[in-house]
Amino acid sequence: MQAKLSVVALSVAAALAMTACGKKEEPKPAAAPAAPAAPAAKPAVVVKLGHVAPMTGPQAHLGKDNENGARLAVEELNAKGLEIGGAKVTFELLGEDDQADPKQGSIVAQKLVDAKVNGVIGHLNSGTTIPASKLYSDAGIPQISGSATNPKYTQQGFKTAFRVMANDVQQGKALGEFAAKQGVKTVAIVDDRTAYGQGLADEFRKAAEAAGIKVVATEYTNDKATDFKAILTKIKSTKPDLVFFGGMDAQGGPMVKQMKELGVKAKFLGGDGVCTPEFMKLGGEASEGNFCSLPGMPLEKLAKGPEFKDKFNKKFGAEIQLYAPYVYDAVMVMADSMKRADSADPAKYLPAVGQAKYDGVTALIEFDEFGDLKGGAISMYQFKGGKLEYVLTLGGPAAEAPAAAPAAAPAAAPEKK
Repeated sequence: MQAKLSVVALSVAAALAMTACGKKEEPKPAAAPAAPAAPAAKPAVVVKLGHVAPMTGPQAHLGKDNENGARLAVEELNAKGLEIGGAKVTFELLGEDDQADPKQGSIVAQKLVDAKVNGVIGHLNSGTTIPASKLYSDAGIPQISGSATNPKYTQQGFKTAFRVMANDVQQGKALGEFAAKQGVKTVAIVDDRTAYGQGLADEFRKAAEAAGIKVVATEYTNDKATDFKAILTKIKSTKPDLVFFGGMDAQGGPMVKQMKELGVKAKFLGGDGVCTPEFMKLGGEASEGNFCSLPGMPLEKLAKGPEFKDKFNKKFGAEIQLYAPYVYDAVMVMADSMKRADSADPAKYLPAVGQAKYDGVTALIEFDEFGDLKGGAISMYQFKGGKLEYVLTLGGPAAEAPAAAPAAAPAAAPEKK
């Protein structure tokens, strides 16, 4: 009997075991997929911009003016917190002093190349810009000048060279045409033998002679001289209606003062290099009534001009000397090109510079196939009562008739060699 019960018990146990084995387990709920990890933010990138100008010597006031324009632009860019290539960027300005000397210009250019800057703003003078541009070209570093006007700078075939203002061909032509409009029949020409001064004087001569003006004297000086009585005495004997000077304010101011002392009756005319407050300071009363030119339109006639002038004056506690608005625009065009290319790598953003269409302080900035500003205008000014009074604009899309009531105010930054 017990054996039978054992068999039955074993049978029941086996049946239960089989039933248990055949029963499916309820699937456990799948674990929720882990949220994808947020991509790690790219580390901030420092974008180094070189800036070169004479920070010592007779043109130091102009060099500081340029550098201030660049620094204002850099501060504004950093305040915006731009991202390029997925990373936040901080712009850093590396300022160098070339002393307006071509040899020193090449030395500091190589220094910036060795520092692996992402771009270069400058140089101020054509005489330093031209030799330095070869070094930047060889290194593939984009260079935008806000003041060098000699045509050779952009005619060397370097794809890295750009400028944001009219060149000397445009400016010299406008100066010659203006002299003719003033009824000038005879002119004496003086230049300082720099790339800027000589280049501008040569272009003025072409335009003046084409307009029927006779050149009665040609004299030369240098960009360090302050005594011009010998050449002015020679000029006085030719009795010209006008003395044209290709050079900077450090020479132009003393020259016009010495013209008055020697009794030279001719009017004085110069390019952007003398169209400064410093010229009036050095020339004193002898500056009164004379003329000069600046690339572009006066700041007060530009949509963004008054705001820029106010910002600049408040930031630096100083008036704009010459090229600061152009240098500011040069920095902004370079940064805009990096943003459009989404890269600060010189090789990657260089093509974007040539395709720029930037609404700057000084103009709508677009470059031609050489890297020159398209449609550069030239404005004429007269020194009156210690101020620069706007007279008229020649050339460019903004050309207009002489203002009935000239507006007193410095023009947008001009160019320099």
